[in-house]
Amino acid sequence: MASARVKKAIITDAGFASRYLPITKTVPKAMLPLGNRPIIQFVVEECQQAGIEEIVIVATPEGKPIYEDYFNNNVNRIRKQLVAQGKEERYESVQQVLNFPKITVIVQDPSLPYGNGSPVTSAQKYVEAEEAFLVLYSDDVVFGQVGDAKVMVDMYEANPSVAGIIMAQEVSEEVVDKYGIISFKQGTTNQLDNIIEKPEKGKQPSLLASYGRYLLKPSVFEYLNPQNVGKDGELWTVDAITQIAKTQQVLVEHTQGEWMTTGDPENYFMAHLKFVMEHEKYGKKIAEWVTEFSVPQI
Repeated sequence: MASARVKKAIITDAGFASRYLPITKTVPKAMLPLGNRPIIQFVVEECQQAGIEEIVIVATPEGKPIYEDYFNNNVNRIRKQLVAQGKEERYESVQQVLNFPKITVIVQDPSLPYGNGSPVTSAQKYVEAEEAFLVLYSDDVVFGQVGDAKVMVDMYEANPSVAGIIMAQEVSEEVVDKYGIISFKQGTTNQLDNIIEKPEKGKQPSLLASYGRYLLKPSVFEYLNPQNVGKDGELWTVDAITQIAKTQQVLVEHTQGEWMTTGDPENYFMAHLKFVMEHEKYGKKIAEWVTEFSVPQI
C-alpha cells in the first residue's frame, strides 16, 4: 500500500566512478551486478517495498540511455524465443523489472558544482511540490527483509512534523575514520546534531555511520544550492541536512538490514560475494572453490 505522504524518490548515479575505470566509461557503476541483477535494481526494489510511486534516477549523459533501456525495454524478441523453446519462465525476471513503479531518468545539471548534492538538486523540480521525498545513493545497498526506504516512510507517517530522517548503521571503532559519524543533540539518542566526517579514532561522537539513505522535505533546497558549497568546493547533501538540524528536528534511525557500500571495487566485491553466497544456488560452493583455488599448483 502506497504511503499517503511520501510518493517519490531520487536515486543518484551521476558520478564519474573513476575508481572503476575502464568499465565505467561504458557501463554505469550501479549497473554492475549483484548476482544477475544490477546494483540499482536492489535500490529500486527497496523503494517499491516502501510504496513509492515514482522514482527519478539521476545519471550521467552516457548512463541515461542505459537505464532507460534496462527499465523499459521489453526485449519481446527474446520473450518470443523463450516461448518457442518452452522456457518462458526465464522471462519472469524481465517482467518484474517492467512492473516497477514509474521510473524517470534525467541527466545531472552540468552547471552545478561537483558533489553528491548536485544530482539531488538536479531533480528538484520533480519533488519540490511533494510533502517529503526519499534520496538514495545507488552505491549503498541494504540487505534484509525490511529496507531503509520503508523504515523511513513508516517513521515519517508516525512523525510528519520532523524536517528529515536519516539512516545509520553501527560500525567498529577501528573504521570510524572512514565514515561520516553521527553526533546527537545533547540529551537525545535519536536527534541529529551534526555528522562528523572521518573523525580521529577515539574521538568519535558515536559509532553510528551515516550513508546514502535520507527522507527530506523540499525546504532542503534552501541549503542545497550552488551558493552553499562546502569542503573541496563541492555541494554536499549532508551539509544541507546538518544546516536544517540546527533549527529543526532531524531524526536518526538504525537500519533493520545490513548496509554495504559498493563505492569502490574492494567493497563492491565483498557485497557481491555476500549476496551470491547467501542467495544464489551456487553460493554454497564458493568456499569449496576458494579452497580449490588456494591449493598450490605443482
